[in-house]
Amino acid sequence: MNPYAALVPVFVVALVAPLLARLMPVNARVPQVVLLLLGGVLIGPQLMELSDPASVTLLSDLGMGFLFLLAGYELEPNLLRQKVGRRAGGAWVTSFALAGAALLLLPGHQPSELLAAGAIALTTTALGVVLPILKDDGVLDSRLGRSVLVLGAIGELGPIVAMAVLLGTRNSGTATVLLGVFAVLTLAIAAIPERFTSLRGRFLMSLSEHGTGQSTLRLTVLLLVGLLALAQSLGFDAVLGAFVGGMVLRRWAPGDVVALEKKLDAVAWGVFIPVFFVSSGMGLDVDSIVSNPVLPLAFLVAMLVVRGGPVLLWFRRELPGGERVQAALYSTTTLPLLVALTEIAVDDGSMPTDIGAALVGAGVLSVIVLPMIASRLRRRGDDGAAGRDGRGGESRRPDDERRDLPNDGIVDTV
Repeated sequence: MNPYAALVPVFVVALVAPLLARLMPVNARVPQVVLLLLGGVLIGPQLMELSDPASVTLLSDLGMGFLFLLAGYELEPNLLRQKVGRRAGGAWVTSFALAGAALLLLPGHQPSELLAAGAIALTTTALGVVLPILKDDGVLDSRLGRSVLVLGAIGELGPIVAMAVLLGTRNSGTATVLLGVFAVLTLAIAAIPERFTSLRGRFLMSLSEHGTGQSTLRLTVLLLVGLLALAQSLGFDAVLGAFVGGMVLRRWAPGDVVALEKKLDAVAWGVFIPVFFVSSGMGLDVDSIVSNPVLPLAFLVAMLVVRGGPVLLWFRRELPGGERVQAALYSTTTLPLLVALTEIAVDDGSMPTDIGAALVGAGVLSVIVLPMIASRLRRRGDDGAAGRDGRGGESRRPDDERRDLPNDGIVDTV
């Protein structure tokens, strides 16, 4: 059997997805991650049978690792220690408790693993999807942008920790102890590269960080693979190691940091992350979604209630009404972590395939619909504020004009 034949259609989808997204009308443009999933469905075992998830397992696993490495790298620890960070944490804990209570009301006796996986799935946030939208709208440094940034960070970190503790073969007490061991070992790893930040270390790294050496990029890949291996050896999913690897990298990234970030984007998004989403699409149970299309809509409504509702409650003093609604919509936007979670839960038997597919379907709807509504609410609020101030649309500053440009940053990033 030719091992490369199954890779060709996967990389064809990876190439076509962003090109197709750019050809779409701006107002109807969807994120490339959605097109990657749909492309995976098209070439997968359920339709054209050109490839299958087993043919790209290693590349897909590394893609998931890079995805969460970049997500961890975006996390700003200082914001988590501020008042807005505490409110974001309270909102997520409330969401998780609310989701668990709602799932307990389901008829029949549901396994605890399914309840835990379902509660985690309903409370995730796609920070990688939301960030480029906020940047393109020019509100990332505003009160709303900072709040959404922290909500998104907690919406990724909280579910990842919950996955490590509640899902898997070990009981929660043992998993918590091992999580502490993992945290200690991670702190030790984070302290090792301090030598690289000395003048001599920086000089040494700078000699080969570009060209054929690529020392800083290779060091980053070593960090990622090492923490993936450490997490797996302690019985946790690789997602935890990848996310923590990104946090560690943010702390001590050596050499030309701007160039390193560009290289990471090129390697991660050029090769590995698209394979992960295409592979997830190939493994998606489309038949169950088609047979019960109401279920994804029901899950989307549940996400809005259990994730968006607590944001409205906890941020009532932090944000005015309109911005609070926008923050709730952005916080409910989810897909990358949801795809990884459902894939893990289905593989280990914690979640039926039809439920996993419906949750991914709800995530796809959230990415397409919710950021669009939030952006339009913000623009309407800006227009209203301009009218009340008597400035109208002709005298706005260049920064405000940029906010009226159609948002297309979501296409380029998860």
